[in-house]
Amino acid sequence: MAAHFKMSDLGALSYYLDIEVRQGKEHISLGQRTYAEKLLERSGIAECKPCTTPMVERLKLSKHSTTAKVDATRYRSIVGGLRYLMHTRPDIAFVVGYVSRFMEDPRKDHWSVVKRLLRYIKGTLD
Repeated sequence: MAAHFKMSDLGALSYYLDIEVRQGKEHISLGQRTYAEKLLERSGIAECKPCTTPMVERLKLSKHSTTAKVDATRYRSIVGGLRYLMHTRPDIAFVVGYVSRFMEDPRKDHWSVVKRLLRYIKGTLD
């Protein structure tokens, strides 16, 4: 016996899984401005000064850093959020991949790079 399902038209998709969908006659664009703003709030730097680049040039970080430890749970949470933001922000993919390497034992210098990336996101929300 076949199951019968009723489908209803809910209109054009505009928001799904923290991804904003804008549809025009000739295009569809995806964005995560609201999600990025929530991530900035969660990180505690929503009112930060924006910057124009996601990372300084030729940056070298190490898993053997001797700088002070930072809250690993917070670091992982923010980097995880950045990983989700990459779905619509390929411009941050390299830096997010780089800071993801230090989730086991995050240090102050690693967190500084994450904060700079968040400042970049603040300046490029649109």
